[in-house]
Parts: sequence; structure tokens; C-alpha cells
Amino acid sequence: MRAYLGLGGNLGDPAANMAQALRLLDSRDDTTVERVSSLYRTKPWGKLDQPDFLNAVACVTTALPARELLGVCLDIERALKRERRERWGPRLIDIDVLLYGDDTIRERDLEIPHPRMTDRAFVLVPLLEIAPDLIIGGKPVADYAETVGDQGIEKLAAGDSWYRTDWSEGRV
Repeated sequence: MRAYLGLGGNLGDPAANMAQALRLLDSRDDTTVERVSSLYRTKPWGKLDQPDFLNAVACVTTALPARELLGVCLDIERALKRERRERWGPRLIDIDVLLYGDDTIRERDLEIPHPRMTDRAFVLVPLLEIAPDLIIGGKPVADYAETVGDQGIEKLAAGDSWYRTDWSEGRV
């Protein structure tokens, strides 16, 4: 199954944490990272009094059911020392399952497509970069991106090589 993941963070070294999360996903036998967007700096969303975020989107293929993929993402967040203290607050790493094939899932703690993804430039701009022909809810991702605008998003590292970088050598 093809799935899209949103990654972000604004504490510590978010680029290194997102890169490590992608490498951990790709090291699994049941999940392969296929494409990764450029790295973007974005303004906070929801709770504005915090540092800017770094964000990216990844396309993965997985043999895992959606709920298990979410569980793996949450396990990776915990392994990277994510602490959930406040909604939309600062974090070391965040991994959201945005899309899981064409599935629609509405459960207590799993909603796919992600319920707020079409309002967020930090999801739509990188998603448009790696999947320009993607349709969400019958509408092209480009239409959603045009509607929300860029919301101050800034491309930092073009292409997917940022997640293969040895972050002990330097930072974005």
C-alpha cells in the first residue's frame, strides 16, 4: 500500500530527527521510503508562540495496515524522545499518517485522510512536490495548495538528499 506521511518538529534538531525517523522506517522489512520532499521551514500552526518548524512529506510503500503503520510512527516518535505535552505545541518530532492509499478511515484516534491536511501549506506544498497528480477527496492536491497559499513556507533544502545527510557534520 502507498501511504503519505507528514513529518515535522521545532525543538532540538528537527531535521536530524526527521531524517532518523525516515531511516528507521526504511530499515524495516515491511515499509520502504519511496520519495521524500524537500525540507521546509514553516511558521507554527495552531499555537503561535513557539519556534518555527521544519517540515517534509514522505511517500512510503508498506505491507502494514493503516493502524499498524500509525503504531510504528508513534513508536519511532517515542524512540526519538517525543513527549506529548500540549496540542500543537513544540516537539522534537511529529509523524502523521496523511493518506493510506485511497482509504477513508474514521476512528477515535485515526482519521485518514488526515482531517486538517488540506488546510496546511506545510503539508500541501511538500506533498505537491512529490505527488503533483495526487487526488484528495475528489480534488487535486494542487487545488488545495492554491486555496491555502504558501502561509510563509520557505524551502531550505531542495530534493530528498537532506534526509541522507550525516547531521553530526552540520545543520540546516
